[in-house]
Amino acid sequence: MSESVELAGQDWQAWVGRKETIHGRLASDRVAALGAALGLEGNYAAGAPLPPGWHWIFFNRFVPREGLGTDGHPKRGGFLPPVSLPRRMWAGGRLTYHEPLIVGGEAVRESTIVKVEAKSGRAGKLVFVTVNHSIACDGVACITEEQDIVYREAAAPGTPAPAGVPAPQDATWSEAFCPDTVLLFRYSSLTSNGHRIHYDQAYARAEENYPDLVVHGPLTATLLQGFAQRNTGKPLRSFEFRGVAPLFVSSPFQLQGKGDGAALDLWASGPNNALAMHASAQV
Repeated sequence: MSESVELAGQDWQAWVGRKETIHGRLASDRVAALGAALGLEGNYAAGAPLPPGWHWIFFNRFVPREGLGTDGHPKRGGFLPPVSLPRRMWAGGRLTYHEPLIVGGEAVRESTIVKVEAKSGRAGKLVFVTVNHSIACDGVACITEEQDIVYREAAAPGTPAPAGVPAPQDATWSEAFCPDTVLLFRYSSLTSNGHRIHYDQAYARAEENYPDLVVHGPLTATLLQGFAQRNTGKPLRSFEFRGVAPLFVSSPFQLQGKGDGAALDLWASGPNNALAMHASAQV
């Protein structure tokens, strides 16, 4: 059931339209570091096209220690609205690839908050924030992206996980992947992501009621995009994804998909064939 966007005495509509601009160079050493972390060989030298989803290692502010909350994320406020609900995550997004980003290029990301919506239901109180990003490299428009960020109430200790949604059974392509603690640490470092659910097992279990360290949603989305390109041999034109359930460290999962012409249906499935992420793409 939707409510007004007023929650805990705050009118989040005041944040709609807020903008932020970040400049940065798409440094080849950072790109090569992600390739090494993922175990993928490739051309990561200046002038090479940046693989899809790899731009997420850039444009992330490294906040001083005093600017961090207890969860390791930056404290509430700044560009995003200071929603007081304790748990926050990247729920999904939509990307259009106009031109490839170029390794070594000078890039700029212009971000705008386009929607803030409060809801309540069986999961308790939720606040959804939608952010639009436009990314250009050396003056060329390359990516248009929308990110969906969700804030939610903390789960009570001992609360059972929701029943899983079965993943599709008709994959044409399938590839196994097993995340380990080193990969989660490296990806957190490369994305300047201090969220403790990805590297602090005691915190993930005691404070956020997870059974183990959580695989980053953007990491799974990056893996699905590379998986799609390997199986089609074609560059992505668009990609849309939605997180359904978390994946956990040292627990193998499957990247799966099928395609009919230019349209692809993609997903990641965890243990017991439970759907973890669903995505669609155009090549």
